[in-house]
Amino acid sequence: MSKKKVNFYPGLPPRLRPFTDVDIVCGVDEAGRGPLAGPVFAAAVILDPKRPIDGLRDSKKLTEARRDELAPLIKEHALAWAIAECSCEEIDTLNILHATMLAMRRAVEALRTVPTIALIDGNRCPPMEIKAHAVVEGDDKVHAISAASILAKTARDAALVQLHAQYPQYCFDQHKGYSTALHLERLRLHGPSPVHRRTFAPVRELLQPDLFAIA
Repeated sequence: MSKKKVNFYPGLPPRLRPFTDVDIVCGVDEAGRGPLAGPVFAAAVILDPKRPIDGLRDSKKLTEARRDELAPLIKEHALAWAIAECSCEEIDTLNILHATMLAMRRAVEALRTVPTIALIDGNRCPPMEIKAHAVVEGDDKVHAISAASILAKTARDAALVQLHAQYPQYCFDQHKGYSTALHLERLRLHGPSPVHRRTFAPVRELLQPDLFAIA
């Protein structure tokens, strides 16, 4: 009995696909644009049609436990995968948008198999040497982008747990750098750490209080 053919592009009808059957397609996504601390991560994945992975979808719609189950499967079954990052210093220098684009480009360029087109989650593409096409909500429309979303998210979460070991007073292991009530409380109590993004408003306000004082 022949295996059922897997649709790797469940939300991308054939007439809207910006590639052909001979293209080597990689999916690209990021994790960590919004947090106040830590790097922004990006991943690129080229899936193997002969080794489909069940359960791929937007990492934000998966539990942490399910993401942790899928990440090693993606690394084992994909034709190629790569994870890259931009530091908080690069974020403050370039701004978060340009740092995210740079992390995405680094991930694509780190793939051991060179793709012919990159499908990028979102509404814009980083400059790169291969063709790139933005797919809005692509992490639920293209399995390779879903896989990239999962790898970027799990890698960043692991990095923030490591930062927690260095700076336990901020509880990075609980909020992963996002601006939760707990994080903001610890930030006000201890002041910004070396891994906080100094150009992000809650951090900047603590570093330059005079600029935000009410006249």
